[in-house]
Amino acid sequence: MEQQVRIKDQQIRYDVSYRDIKYPRLEFKTGDLLLVLPKNFENHKGLLEKHKTWIYKRESVIKTALKESEKKKLEERTDKEFRDLVHSYVENVEETSNLQINKIFFRRMKSKWGSLSHKKNLTLNTFLRYLPKTLLEYVIYHEMAHSVEKKHNERYWKTVSKIFPEHRRIEKDLLVYWFLVQKQFT
Repeated sequence: MEQQVRIKDQQIRYDVSYRDIKYPRLEFKTGDLLLVLPKNFENHKGLLEKHKTWIYKRESVIKTALKESEKKKLEERTDKEFRDLVHSYVENVEETSNLQINKIFFRRMKSKWGSLSHKKNLTLNTFLRYLPKTLLEYVIYHEMAHSVEKKHNERYWKTVSKIFPEHRRIEKDLLVYWFLVQKQFT
């Protein structure tokens, strides 16, 4: 059931989902606020109050990304061109770094661009096909960097920064393209 909360000067819509989890969390993965709560959790208003600064900032970032997405254009690549580009870049990264993966999988993903499993299998969102080459390469490298460091900690970002020193800007661009792809294909 959709609800609303007023934070500063904004009315922010949100949904609540009760799941079999231990700790509550807030998600903005699709651009809308979702409170994911343990089944017995009763004080979701308190959770909103506790995290209102984060919610407000995240909502602002999303609004900016949505506006920016209107100025961007998706790439036109065939599936074969996309897969060839991915395999070529992965080979290049493996040859020039200590980052190694096992297999590459492609699938449509609802909330992320890619992931690396504990078996070092790289899964990439098929929507990456429509992104500029630099962003595609960044996502691949970002995931491959998890082969040496699982968490997004200082060591991890040091690894990413060696090839993509402008990773913060790229992360913002990825959010912009996320909304563009969502608008186009869902």
